[in-house]
Amino acid sequence: MPDTVTAPENTGPLKGLRVLDLTRVLAGPTCTQMLGDLGAEVIKIERPEAGDDTRGFAPPFVPNTRESAYFVGVNRNKKSVTVDIASAQGQALILKLLESCDILAENFKVGALAKYGLGYEQLSKKFPRLIYCSITGFGQTGPYAPRPGYDALIQAMGGIMSLTGEPGGSPQKAGVPVADLFAGLYGCIGILSALNHRHATGQGQHIDIGMLDTHVAWLANQGSNFLSTGENPPRLGNQHPNIAPYQEFPSKDGYLILAVGNDPTFERFCKNFGQEHLLADERFATNPKRVENRQLVTDTLTPLMKSKTTAEWIKELEALKIACGPINTLKDVFSDPHVIARNMVLEMDHASGARVKVTANPVKLSATPPSYRSAAPVLGQHNAEVLQGILGMSEAEVAALKDKGII
Repeated sequence: MPDTVTAPENTGPLKGLRVLDLTRVLAGPTCTQMLGDLGAEVIKIERPEAGDDTRGFAPPFVPNTRESAYFVGVNRNKKSVTVDIASAQGQALILKLLESCDILAENFKVGALAKYGLGYEQLSKKFPRLIYCSITGFGQTGPYAPRPGYDALIQAMGGIMSLTGEPGGSPQKAGVPVADLFAGLYGCIGILSALNHRHATGQGQHIDIGMLDTHVAWLANQGSNFLSTGENPPRLGNQHPNIAPYQEFPSKDGYLILAVGNDPTFERFCKNFGQEHLLADERFATNPKRVENRQLVTDTLTPLMKSKTTAEWIKELEALKIACGPINTLKDVFSDPHVIARNMVLEMDHASGARVKVTANPVKLSATPPSYRSAAPVLGQHNAEVLQGILGMSEAEVAALKDKGII
């Protein structure tokens, strides 16, 4: 069962900080949802009538609401305020809100916000303590800076598609938008770093996050392999480029992942499953040799792995402390007893009156845990609360802005 959130207490370590959120779609909202989960007050600025593009990324819709599952998944702990930033009055509202904000996050194309007087160079003169985070496809500089950035494009240009897929098959992107997600998380890291700098100096700064940059940064061992050899790594399907056996195997009734991380583990595997003879074969004796002869390793172990069911293998391998696991569907994931025990699914009250299920924040803090104060807002839900409560506007003034289409 999902963990039911009933208390709106803000326990997060960023409590007291206010974020002006000019992001939309996924990379930026991932960053600002993390800040919100960690306690910051996040004011999400959306286009009047239309809102964030992802409100229309449906079906599926969250049951009993008009909200897309996509939008609800990355916009909790935010207050939705609609503002036409292309209008002079809308820009004035943004500037007024910034007087009480610590952070501005945006993912407009390079230079787009400067047209409205909301670029970093313009705002830093008025608000020297402001931390301004820009998340774009290619960063603020370089020959590709003006280009729009999309997750699949970045996965293609950043190399991950050349590494993903079966040997000899076509390039594949990851099944979730990892380029967007990493950019958002790196943006959050940058903001937290800039906050510490501001604590020490009183000065804000500009954080320039390019999706392609972050993608190159998380190429990890594959990137290091290339930099060390100058050779393009091949696609290996579900095999590991530096360890063997570390891959999926067919079982009697399905598939499982077997991850033999070192030579002692391989020795333990062989001695317990009738494969002692392999230990005397130099092609299997060490991990470098097994990697060099990976196809032989796969062909040799496949008949053995087919001799037991997935459940039988997992029971026996876990008893030997050999890493293994089933290849789960999402239904399996969200019913997994460990995922449930870790409270990774939440059920929250939504403004529609429905209850919505969302995945939880994975950061476990012992003293200042993430807090789940509100589900993703409906469009413009907090117009009056923010404009009257923070800016001190009257009900009539808010109504007049609405009549003019400013909010």
